[in-house]
Amino acid sequence: MAEMVEKILHDDVLYAIIVRHDFREDGIHFFTTNDLSQQLAFMKHRKGKTIDPHIHLPVKREVHRTQEVLVIKSGQLRVDFYSEAQEYLESRTLAGGDVVLLVAGGHGFEVLDDLEMFEIKQGPYSGDQDKQRFTVNERSIRSGE
Repeated sequence: MAEMVEKILHDDVLYAIIVRHDFREDGIHFFTTNDLSQQLAFMKHRKGKTIDPHIHLPVKREVHRTQEVLVIKSGQLRVDFYSEAQEYLESRTLAGGDVVLLVAGGHGFEVLDDLEMFEIKQGPYSGDQDKQRFTVNERSIRSGE
């Protein structure tokens, strides 16, 4: 059985954080460090809990790389992870209720079963300036090479 929270690391670089659908701990749990431009947390509170009304103040931030969160509603998605040099590293399969924060490196996907998902990332989107596409040997992914 997969861990409820898994960090995908390569050469001490964080590539992704996967939170499985069965993570259910009480309270507030941040899976990210404060320095990441995308923050990911899980919250579980009992009925009657209140959170003080608040606004978020304007804070200038500098974002150097797009990080994205995928929330799988239903179906299955294989996520393939690649190094900055576009070398295949490893893959994980996500299912309904799973969440992944893509932090660094490259990634590709294959839909394994009819899929519904949300994608959340910083904006505004810069089109072709926002990503570089590359090709891979599909056989190396399937064999794990």
